[in-house]
Amino acid sequence: MDLVLKLREIRRMRGLSQKDVAKLSGVGEKTISSFETGQRIGALKLSQLKRLLSVYGLTEAQFFGGSVEKQIAPWELGEDEFATSRLVDDLKNLPKPLQRSMIAKFQLMLETASEVNQFRDKRPAYVRDNPEWHMLNARN
Repeated sequence: MDLVLKLREIRRMRGLSQKDVAKLSGVGEKTISSFETGQRIGALKLSQLKRLLSVYGLTEAQFFGGSVEKQIAPWELGEDEFATSRLVDDLKNLPKPLQRSMIAKFQLMLETASEVNQFRDKRPAYVRDNPEWHMLNARN
């Protein structure tokens, strides 16, 4: 996702006008507009970007990582990533006591799955590498 789209969409998601961002960041309103239209995006200074991100409540790592894209265009995620993102969002919308309960149950499920997979990884290589080994062994 390009820088121009990210800057514009983050501002819109935060419910801020270019004028609001200009007041809060100290970056000129016309400058912000020219960044968001792509006219002067090549002239964007790191200090200006940091001030804009500060207003949006983002770190550089968050901005350049995948989290911004997930917020702006979740439909561009893979099917599994999209499903995971929706689950997390649904979990965040639950009351705190229910969130804690669900998280505890999910952690237990993860620990159980991890133990099962560790057991499977300790099987001999000929069993791990050939899941149909038990059928081959039964014929012998």
